[in-house]
Amino acid sequence: MSAAVSPHDEIPVVAVVGATAAGKTGLSLDLAERLGGEIVNTDAMQVYRGMDIGTAKLPPDQRRDTPHHLLDVLDIDEIATVADFQRLARNTIADLRAREVVPVLVGGSALYTRAVLDRFEFPGTDADVRRGLEEALEADGSGAMHARLRELDPQAAQGIHPSNGRRVVRALEVVMITGEPYSASLPRLAYAVENAHQIGVDIDRDTLDVRIGQRVEQMFDDGFVDEVSRLLDHGLADAVTASRAIGYPDVTAYLAGELTLEQAKERTKTATRRFARKQDGWFRKDPRITWLPWDAPDLVDRAVDAIRG
Repeated sequence: MSAAVSPHDEIPVVAVVGATAAGKTGLSLDLAERLGGEIVNTDAMQVYRGMDIGTAKLPPDQRRDTPHHLLDVLDIDEIATVADFQRLARNTIADLRAREVVPVLVGGSALYTRAVLDRFEFPGTDADVRRGLEEALEADGSGAMHARLRELDPQAAQGIHPSNGRRVVRALEVVMITGEPYSASLPRLAYAVENAHQIGVDIDRDTLDVRIGQRVEQMFDDGFVDEVSRLLDHGLADAVTASRAIGYPDVTAYLAGELTLEQAKERTKTATRRFARKQDGWFRKDPRITWLPWDAPDLVDRAVDAIRG
């Protein structure tokens, strides 16, 4: 039995995707203004209060009076699950469309974007299984748990870094509960949201690397070190998810006297460039994305044509 069609399904849902520092934010604001839309954040770290400079969260005075949603919704000691974000984002989209407002999603987290737009069902959890896996993680380390996952589900292991113990545990939990590969629970390339469109900001690697370097320098000039210091006073070091955001561990190490300021900057630049390459790899796998040159003088017009076409 097919799902009922909402009278507001003709209102497009637009996602602006691509690598960090490619220019997504500016395009998303332009599209919101042109289409009569509002911004919906899909960046996994911008959901945290106080994590502003290091996540390149757009300051309120630069938002062009365009309402922004799903920013600053969690404290840093809270864990952001993809399932929770999917629910929040889809409710936000439904509310915007009910008001005949175009939702413009923007962010660099491919998993979050896919979870919102695509058919993505989340397997349940089992407290006993999870507890046993977390105890094993504590005793054996993430490397040993990753090796265990590699035996049970090689495809899942390939896509999860051995040091990411939380994701390794979740993948193992899904395998043990469902008896199926973890990859079977990942989103399929099939929209769950009617009239969805993805616009990719295409930028060459050399230019992107320069822009990333400039962004990181600006972050430090804008007070990134002070931001991390304040967050450490509020428990950042023990925050399961927030503490892993790019740049924050490096500045934490600088404040602890383990790195020089220049070393912290360079590590942040390197990690950001590495992440940008991963982002590009994730998004390039999706054939539904319309890629447009980041510096095209008619970028907004071309994006609007792709959405309305």
